[in-house]
Amino acid sequence: MERKTWKRVFVIVIDSLGIGGAADAGDYGDAGTDTLGHIADHVEHFQIPNLQKLGLVNLHPVKQVAPVQRPLGYFARLNERSRGKDTMTGHWEMMGLKTEKPFITFTDTGFPPELIAELEQRTGHRIIGNKSASGTEILEELAEEEIATGHMIVYTSADSVLQICGNEETFDLQELYRCCEIARELTMRDEWKVGRVIARPYVGRKRGEFKRTSNRHDYAVPPFSRMVLDAMKEAGLDVISIGKIQDIFAGCGITRALKSKSSVHGMEQTIEMAKEDFQGICFVNLVDFDALWGHRRDPKGYGAELERFDEKLGILLEHLNEEDLLMITADHGNDPTYTGTDHTREQVPLLLYSKNLKGSGELPEADTFGVVGATVAEIFGVKMPEGTIGNSLLSLLQ
Repeated sequence: MERKTWKRVFVIVIDSLGIGGAADAGDYGDAGTDTLGHIADHVEHFQIPNLQKLGLVNLHPVKQVAPVQRPLGYFARLNERSRGKDTMTGHWEMMGLKTEKPFITFTDTGFPPELIAELEQRTGHRIIGNKSASGTEILEELAEEEIATGHMIVYTSADSVLQICGNEETFDLQELYRCCEIARELTMRDEWKVGRVIARPYVGRKRGEFKRTSNRHDYAVPPFSRMVLDAMKEAGLDVISIGKIQDIFAGCGITRALKSKSSVHGMEQTIEMAKEDFQGICFVNLVDFDALWGHRRDPKGYGAELERFDEKLGILLEHLNEEDLLMITADHGNDPTYTGTDHTREQVPLLLYSKNLKGSGELPEADTFGVVGATVAEIFGVKMPEGTIGNSLLSLLQ
């Protein structure tokens, strides 16, 4: 196939949809994890006809769904070469960056007293919380105190994150953002460096009524080197982000960013983008799979979210034309049947579809997520930045 056959590439990340099988899973304490397979084990019905047609079930068995004899596209298993299993590491590797040192987590101990003391001094708020917790549970525990006193809820999770809660009516959204900017500055020090500082605004005045809002904002460490998105932008191509992509890459390489209220909303935005005229990549992250169902260990909720995604996927497929390539993948696993609340080290799927593909079937297993960015780069004739990883799959597509 000649280069530049496609004018638009849609890369959709089903955040945390692992398919088991990572050879080094045991090194991360994740032997035997399988996000997709274990979801299927815990749901009675699984209606994913569009993912089925694209070959997901040919790639990974799902007990309620049969593989198809003639898939609509190509599919492959991808292995992560970077060290780590977090969102940023996975997405950065897709665009060619190999992370050698995993981001620091404070899951077991909370943040060091020295960091907390300096954050209190700089923000003017006493800090409460300082532990690993579910975002909804910590609001039930501490939000009333925050509202009454003006204290500030700080917490972490199994990810490399520092999260700050603020009530939009009593704490003030801009004050929350100010405090997060200070936290981001402090946590750029090597001994405290977390991947993201996250503003977690909420509304409500008493237990049982607290609800997080869509005004979340992530303050991410910028990528440590140039990657495929930078090269695309520098070449004058469109790099459109939907969902968390803008935050994950700290705005680097992005030409236009759309925030999403949910994964369903993210797919609706993607469908609308398919109706627009652009040349380049539309890069989409659908976070609810990870945040609402994986971390909360809810396989039935995860399965239902996949069904909602599949319904929107069917609409998107109708709006794609012969100048479009669709790539569906994931950034790590998050097996909702596993212990704890952490991500899981797994292989991830890659599904490729276009109306002008004549062939279909399974591609060789890849040793890096970087094949995604490398394929995009070759499609648009963009040179991979120095030091990036990944080989294009374009020559394998017919």
